[in-house]
Amino acid sequence: MRFDTGDRYMDKISIIIPVFNVEPYIRKCLDSVVNQTYANLEILLINDGSTDGSEKICDEYAEKDRRIKVFHKENGGVSSAKNVGLKNFTGDYLGFVDSDDWIEPDMYEALYKSLTDNNVHLSAANFTRDAANVSVIETEAGREKIPSKILTQKEMLLYVFRIKHYAGFYCGLWNKLFKADVIRNSKLIFDENLIISEDIKFIADLIMIDKLTGIFVNKPLYHYQQRQGSLIRSGKIINELNRLNSYKTIIETADRKGFGDVAVWLKREHCYRASLLAEDAMANNDYELLALLQGEMNVYIKEYIETNSEYPERIERINELLLRKTK
Repeated sequence: MRFDTGDRYMDKISIIIPVFNVEPYIRKCLDSVVNQTYANLEILLINDGSTDGSEKICDEYAEKDRRIKVFHKENGGVSSAKNVGLKNFTGDYLGFVDSDDWIEPDMYEALYKSLTDNNVHLSAANFTRDAANVSVIETEAGREKIPSKILTQKEMLLYVFRIKHYAGFYCGLWNKLFKADVIRNSKLIFDENLIISEDIKFIADLIMIDKLTGIFVNKPLYHYQQRQGSLIRSGKIINELNRLNSYKTIIETADRKGFGDVAVWLKREHCYRASLLAEDAMANNDYELLALLQGEMNVYIKEYIETNSEYPERIERINELLLRKTK
């Protein structure tokens, strides 16, 4: 669907925003979305059983802006909320925004222009990490920058898998814009068993389906709010174990499809995250969990050692954790 701006036609961009108990943040988020310089939007608010008044704010905004559609559902997790969005969006392009974050006024105009000018399947924007009134641009955090050129399938997977080395592209969906047909044709949905890491599995699976191309916009257009109470920072063991299982599933697909050379970095990340959990298990004298996590570390210990050859202290730390006795 298109509308005439007076000088050209513009495609419709759908934006999926899952909402769950974010009353202190959601107005700032929605204000930043409805005031985009790119006006032809379809805004899907998926209220995932909020109980703090967020659901009323969604309805309030929908009454004032006809571009907003609200879907109320029982609480089922962020993946189930995003799946409701996938079933109901109608746009030519698709984006995602987390309801406790906010975006710059020209984010979708910039992403749309970069995507269409370069005739690629997706565009990604740089972002800032915001916490305690401090805002840090991701590419200024001492990491290697993403080149300003059309990105290949393998390059995008590398930036998704090696997020601690390359800055900006990231493994989330919220700083990106996709051609809608790519999403629809993939028939992908979010894994509703995942509370965290659902984005990396979705985007990695999407990129590996076909020879997608992308472009990176090195401008901080998205504000990623880091707050202690959010799901991604909750530190619940069951969520972290789900993350490890998700990584293994992605790695298996990458190895099978010929991307083993870039998947090695996700193997390293898997081992590292398992080691952090192992340290927590040790601190809590949870020897059963420690034994489980030692098994997880051993799955990709070879790749961890290979990719950390210049950091002997890291290898020594991992080996010490693997040698810890369990009762």
